[in-house]
Amino acid sequence: MRLNDPQVWTLIGVFAAVMLGGMTLMTTQLSRIIRTEVDRIDGTLSARMDRIDGTLSARMDRIDGSLSARMDGLDGTLSARIDGVDARLGRIEAKVEDLDKELTNLATRFWRSQ
Repeated sequence: MRLNDPQVWTLIGVFAAVMLGGMTLMTTQLSRIIRTEVDRIDGTLSARMDRIDGTLSARMDRIDGSLSARMDGLDGTLSARIDGVDARLGRIEAKVEDLDKELTNLATRFWRSQ
């Protein structure tokens, strides 16, 4: 069989067209399958990430509430202690002023007597 017969070239063209058409069909199908699987994985991962985000948000809110309560408690305790220290310092200041007056009086009496 010689390659200049029109039937041979027709068969070669048909074979080439069928092969290219088949490759195109397979590529299109593979592309659709890959896109579908990627979308499915994206949906699954999005759902998991949303669930994790919700869980972490709830935990962070609980921790924030707990820390806020502790800080408020510590603030009250420290305010009470500072007020107590301030009152004691006020009493000490009054006693020091009284001692200063008495010492001034003693010094004045001592120096005048000499």
